[in-house]
Amino acid sequence: MAERRIAMWSGPRNLSTAMMRSFAARGDCACVDEPFYAHYLLQTGLPHPMRDAVIASQPARWQDVLAALTVAPLDHSVQYQKHMVQHMLPGMDLGWTAGLTNVFLIRDPDRVVASFSAKRGLPDPAELGFARQWQMWQDMAARGPAPVVIDSADIRRDPARALQALCAAIDLPWTPAMLAWPAGAQPCDGVWGAVWYDAVNRSTGFGGPEGPPPRLEPALAALAARLRPSYEAIASHRLRIA
Repeated sequence: MAERRIAMWSGPRNLSTAMMRSFAARGDCACVDEPFYAHYLLQTGLPHPMRDAVIASQPARWQDVLAALTVAPLDHSVQYQKHMVQHMLPGMDLGWTAGLTNVFLIRDPDRVVASFSAKRGLPDPAELGFARQWQMWQDMAARGPAPVVIDSADIRRDPARALQALCAAIDLPWTPAMLAWPAGAQPCDGVWGAVWYDAVNRSTGFGGPEGPPPRLEPALAALAARLRPSYEAIASHRLRIA
């Protein structure tokens, strides 16, 4: 199979690390974890956990990351790039994404807000990436084939069926190996995994279907309502899992 570079675009708390585990388990795939995180922290000044360690672990300029994502030789036939849409700040040229297979991973804002706030308190809406995700999807769709969209709830509901549909949509061979992975931290994880990846490090596969929607306090509920139009706009393009 010819080399493939798959860019998965999501916001935080969107099942993104579990999806990285899933692709790594294929055996033909090398993973790259949030390669623009250091640049994002330097430019925004946000006081994220392990800020100094994250900045020390990666190139500080976004332009210095691109070769590894676009032209550097691969030691596997597939490269899976885990990206956070909020890391793509204004002024960053996204033309380099045209040569990738772009996929957007989405999640209901009530669940994202509940999960993120448990770690970081009440966030700025920009940190959750909903508006940026919808904007990026529209920009990519205007330049070429519309990127595939998949909802994390569909993956949790039936991982095998959802991942088969995703692989078919991006013309990648499906393998049941994507349904399980070893517990613990993995070599591709960013240093921030010590703070953010505790749940996925305890897992060996996708969790079951999500339960009832979380009950949010008023400030968080208002934030989720503000984010919902962007979510519903991109969700209208999601894969319909049979």
